[in-house]
Amino acid sequence: MYKYVILGAGPAGLTFANKLKDVGETSFVVLEKEAVAGGLCRSQDVDGFPLDIGGGHFLDKKYPEVNEYLFQFMPESEWTLFTRDSRIKINDSMIAHPLEANIWQMDLSNQVAYLKSVAAAGCNTGESMPSKFVDWIYWKLGKKIADDYMIPYNQKMFGENLNVLGTYWLEKLPNVSFEETLLSCLSKKAYGTQPGHAQFYYPKKYGYGELWLRMADRVKDHMKYHSSIKQIDFDKMTVSDCCGNDYKACNMIVTIPWASVKRLIGMPVSMIEGVKKLQSSSVQIDYQPCNINTDAHWIYVPDSDLAYHRILVRHNFCPGSSGYWTETNVNRIGQMKQTSAFSYLNVYAYPLNTLDKPQIMNRLLKFAKEKKVYGLGRWGEHEHYNSDVTVKRAFELFNKIYEK
Repeated sequence: MYKYVILGAGPAGLTFANKLKDVGETSFVVLEKEAVAGGLCRSQDVDGFPLDIGGGHFLDKKYPEVNEYLFQFMPESEWTLFTRDSRIKINDSMIAHPLEANIWQMDLSNQVAYLKSVAAAGCNTGESMPSKFVDWIYWKLGKKIADDYMIPYNQKMFGENLNVLGTYWLEKLPNVSFEETLLSCLSKKAYGTQPGHAQFYYPKKYGYGELWLRMADRVKDHMKYHSSIKQIDFDKMTVSDCCGNDYKACNMIVTIPWASVKRLIGMPVSMIEGVKKLQSSSVQIDYQPCNINTDAHWIYVPDSDLAYHRILVRHNFCPGSSGYWTETNVNRIGQMKQTSAFSYLNVYAYPLNTLDKPQIMNRLLKFAKEKKVYGLGRWGEHEHYNSDVTVKRAFELFNKIYEK
């Protein structure tokens, strides 16, 4: 019997485990299916330097309390602070992200065309905000940005059928008004709310995964690796792994994808059917050893003729390294035109914010909480959280449920 059984050793699970360690709690175990900790934030040496096999993950400067805590494991002196440089490859040009704040970097004829399109967007002509993602893109950004960038890019990232996505999650996106777009063209400077990771930290000598390895090492006596979860029994409050081990819990912290658990005993059938409807995308990363002539840290690629949707320029944030890696939705891997020096497939990369997801997750999390089972993080809450937000969410859950 453990007071806390934690499923998954990514940022969410490791933060919660270390918070328990902070207060002297010893009755807990962390179950991780892989041989090492870190989840989507793991790194692996490729070509003599670290490569983040879960895709592009960085430590945002946004939350001082998060950074202060994480710097206990990896001091600030071991990090470099970057000002984000992200670009969009569009119309044979490299334009700074977000596009609507930087169309001033295009030639004059394109600036005029994009401005006319944004001015005619529904949000600027008094139309009500739609509830579906595709309709929202046209409503917010206008037809030209939608057709040239947002629709093809998001189809590459999330899948062709974007109509299954809702609009409730769009606070993650930059917010730039028509007036701010116009002002940026006149002053040749970006205006409006800018995207996340405006400033971010990345390790000087290691990959991002080093941080999570150190957090795992601090609670190493509580770690169980190669423990893929096969069953959660809500009635008996037990977890069963692939090795035939059962773990009984007073409290259960679920940071893994609910859909990855084969058996959910004691959960209503209708709720299990809801879990089956939760959608996610799988993404493969592919490493190329050559350098790219750019100062950008990453590049968005909406071109539908190219399989990948994003390029991470490793040599621009990982000192001494070379090369870059691409991110490609699993459904587009067959369209890849070049072989890679190293590949890694993340089966669970992004939770999809479908129209029915809020209802499914609200019901699931309410039921689970009543059983003292708590969903946490990107997969436990099925939210597209970055690692810094996940750590913050772990703080909040710990403060709510920990009992001495």
